[in-house]
Amino acid sequence: MSQNQLDKKSEAWSALFSEPMSELVQRYTASVFFDKRLWQADIAGSLAHAEMLAAQGIIGAADHAAIQQGLAQVSTEIESGAFEWKLELEDVHLNIEARLTQLVGDAGKRLHTGRSRNDQVATDVRLWLRGEIDLIGGLLTSLQKALLDIAEKNVEVILPGFTHLQVAQPVSFGHHMLAYVEMFSRDAERMADVRRRVNRLPLGAAALAGTSYPLDRERVARTLGMVDEQGHACVCQNSLDAVSDRDFAIEFSAAAALAMIHISRLSEELVLWMSQSFGFIDIADRFCTGSSIMPQKKNPDVPELARGKTGRVVGHLMGLITLMKGQPLAYNKDNQEDKEPLFDTVDTLKDTLRIFAEMVGGITVKPQAMERAALKGYATATDLADYMVKKGLPFRDAHEAVAHAVKAAIAHKVDLSELPLDVLQQFNPKIGKDVYDVLSLRGSLGARNVLGGTAPVQVRAQIVRHRTRLA
Repeated sequence: MSQNQLDKKSEAWSALFSEPMSELVQRYTASVFFDKRLWQADIAGSLAHAEMLAAQGIIGAADHAAIQQGLAQVSTEIESGAFEWKLELEDVHLNIEARLTQLVGDAGKRLHTGRSRNDQVATDVRLWLRGEIDLIGGLLTSLQKALLDIAEKNVEVILPGFTHLQVAQPVSFGHHMLAYVEMFSRDAERMADVRRRVNRLPLGAAALAGTSYPLDRERVARTLGMVDEQGHACVCQNSLDAVSDRDFAIEFSAAAALAMIHISRLSEELVLWMSQSFGFIDIADRFCTGSSIMPQKKNPDVPELARGKTGRVVGHLMGLITLMKGQPLAYNKDNQEDKEPLFDTVDTLKDTLRIFAEMVGGITVKPQAMERAALKGYATATDLADYMVKKGLPFRDAHEAVAHAVKAAIAHKVDLSELPLDVLQQFNPKIGKDVYDVLSLRGSLGARNVLGGTAPVQVRAQIVRHRTRLA
């Protein structure tokens, strides 16, 4: 068995170098203690590469078998915690290759034929991210189902709908929840779309220019499941692009940031609704904390922290964009800085989605408080205007007449529905007794029986549509 070059990193990088790297530079440049989470992807990529090398006659069957056996042992050692991660070996790739070579000798050295760490790391990140996107898709489905459950229970509950945080029109609480279902459904669509571009094989691009070995890159892609809907291999078509661009990570981070923004919007409402000023909901105690000084407090810490973590994820997106923007072709060491923000984005999004799916299921709705609030802001004023239009008045004239009616209601300190008929007829003599059906909250809700509207019949139809989609 010949000497293992990778065991001599403490002496020098290779024969070209006359001195070892300083300890400070080692720590500064090493990534092994965060990129080791890529180990499964690294081994999967190596196994696929080795299988192709053997199929192409680039390595022998005995070497291929030794590589398979050695990587299986490496995998077992990592899973058991027995594997020794070494700082001087920089990253997950060299650590695994060095241990493989210790185990199987020259066969381990042949594994790196026709590849570079440049295309290797790009492949590993893509494989890892593909799996994480699949998990995130499932979590987005769980959150949507939790929102559908609470929507279905509260179709008839009336909530004041706000614009500018002013009472605008009454809406079904179920309808309000379905707005977030729509948002998270688009987030899931974006994730699925990103996955298609993540699922492309860089391996075989080597350092930057491809390789002189007769590689079958499409074979590797098929082995790793990097195929399209028709089963055709998806391979990065330009070697320079394959090793150097991280747009797939940026695109994922953008989709993740949007999902977190939707979480943050929901969080903001939950925080407001739980406050004593609103009193619309309660959040289960397991998602709240108390005050260190005020014993009466129950704080919505989870949604508040989710708002904060949204800023963190958006910051990671900005960091990745900035990382990429000034790099010339091809690979640059800058790209080592893509992993920590990407890893943290994935972790933050997954944890947040898991928690929110459970938290939504623990929300207690307070219908009376919601309805009282809906009565405060003359929420049926638009309904009165629509009523007048149906009696023949032009909308702009109806709008002006209702403004006077609201002014009268304010002066009398009553709701529009409480104004006497003779008072209402001062603003339009065509107003009849049937106006009170229009001016009630439930009348207003039921009147909006249009596709996408808040009428209970429409809300129930939307719930059925979403349940079918998510089945």
